Amino acid sequence: MKDFFKQYSPYYKNYKLFFFYSFVGIILVSAATSGTAYAIQPLLDDIFINKNKEMLYMMPFIIIALYTAKGFGRYMQAYYISFIGQDITRIVRDKLFSHVLSLDMDFFQKKHGGELVSRITNDINRIQQAISNYVAEFLSEILTIIGLIALVIYHSPELSFYGLIVLPIAFYPLSLLAKRMKKLSFKSQESNSDITSSLSESFNNIEIIKANSSEKIEATKFSIHNMIFFKYNMKALKTNELTSPLMEIIGSFAFAAVIIVGGSKVISGEITTGTFTSFIAALFMLYTPIRRLSSLYNKMQDALAANERINDIFAKEANIISGEKECPSNIQTVNFKDIALKYDDFVALKNINLEAKKGEIIALVGDSGGGKSSLINLIIRFYDTSAGNLLLNDTSIKDFNIKSLRENISIVTQRVYIFNDSIAANVAYGYEVDEIRVIEVLKQAHAYDFVMKMKKGVHTILDEFGTNLSGGQRQRIAIARALYKNPQILILDEATSALDNESESIISEVIQEVSKNKITFIIAHRLSTIKNANKIAVFKAGEIVCIGSEVELLNSCKEYQRLHNLANI
Repeated sequence: MKDFFKQYSPYYKNYKLFFFYSFVGIILVSAATSGTAYAIQPLLDDIFINKNKEMLYMMPFIIIALYTAKGFGRYMQAYYISFIGQDITRIVRDKLFSHVLSLDMDFFQKKHGGELVSRITNDINRIQQAISNYVAEFLSEILTIIGLIALVIYHSPELSFYGLIVLPIAFYPLSLLAKRMKKLSFKSQESNSDITSSLSESFNNIEIIKANSSEKIEATKFSIHNMIFFKYNMKALKTNELTSPLMEIIGSFAFAAVIIVGGSKVISGEITTGTFTSFIAALFMLYTPIRRLSSLYNKMQDALAANERINDIFAKEANIISGEKECPSNIQTVNFKDIALKYDDFVALKNINLEAKKGEIIALVGDSGGGKSSLINLIIRFYDTSAGNLLLNDTSIKDFNIKSLRENISIVTQRVYIFNDSIAANVAYGYEVDEIRVIEVLKQAHAYDFVMKMKKGVHTILDEFGTNLSGGQRQRIAIARALYKNPQILILDEATSALDNESESIISEVIQEVSKNKITFIIAHRLSTIKNANKIAVFKAGEIVCIGSEVELLNSCKEYQRLHNLANI
């Protein structure tokens, strides 16, 4: 717990005034609570026994003042502390999301999206209470305990011994409950991530679920995760709720002793009825904040478990380090020299030697899993080479600033990414929207006509995943986006796969036109899209087995001949 507050204490310095206001509220609540217990003594002794009329008329005002102070103090405490907690968790959530975005593609390949969503939302929500509310409640309950203990000792040091001896006795079982609570909280949060992952996976794959009538299968899978989450939550609830009966059972022995000893003193006249009643009231009121304090400590374990999961993400670091040089404004060559690439133990590329020059179209062909996309991933630095050198203008790609590098590269993949925003914002994604430029690239991508038929044209809002567009329309929007920033390197990974033959032919001509001052890489299974390529690199099992023009490969490369024959079947 010490490490938890050490981690978040630097945030607190920005809220000094708010902490002061909340502390004033805490003082009011604690003082009013102790004052209420103390007021019982004059109520009984002065009014009911001594018949003091002056005190009779004064007491209602005292009671109103005490409860007004308590209510106002509780409001101040709740508002200002909640503000602090909400604002700190907002900052931490922003920081965590930014950190996650800075990590390598390898991280996202290995982590389920639903789990990341759970950590950024659910886990941070769990620490919010600990950062602010629990701190205030801890302080409030401690101050209340101190005030009530002082009142108890003031009334009778001897009786207070019998009433307070229970506190150290209760510590050991409560600490055991807290340890169990932390373990259960961690498991509960893990199962909550499974629920989020299951939901995310189902919604992202709803088409295939519907197409295969597998709604019941997915519902059953979700139900299993939901039941596990329910069981862990119930175990945690059972553990936390044990605190109250435990304190009451142990406390009952103390109360029994106080009644015997205190009752004897009242009978013998050593203390008054009012004093004894005030003592009993303070003792009863004392066990409430002690019980709450124990419950808060258990709840803190939930926050500590969540914080461990958050820190696990913060501990991840990007292995792909940005260089310091700006990407050259005139990229003349991209050169792969003896390149190898491994994903853990899997060899994706080996012995790759390939040169691409400005104005050239380089086609990459081969069976799925041959290494084509892996080669592209190296150019945009989603991954770094395991061996060999990838050079831009004879300079290692690792020497260039990643942001500067990617600003000069556009990539269109088979999977088209559409954001829930306007067409113009989707085309200009990452850059300021220039409507003239948007329209220009839409025309180049042969998307202008269908966009202009929409009611709001380029300002039409696209649904999530672009569901209000056809597959071919989404592909053209993606091509327009790639052209918008006028990149020096253009990468098309099955970019025309969703287009019909006529549209594919038109886009191929567009590619031919825009590639004159660029280096263009095309991955294609449909060989008709690479008829204008300057070079065709044939991949097999992570290696380039042939390089040449289409004519050369048809005459000399058996692998290309095989691919060509399959394409014409």
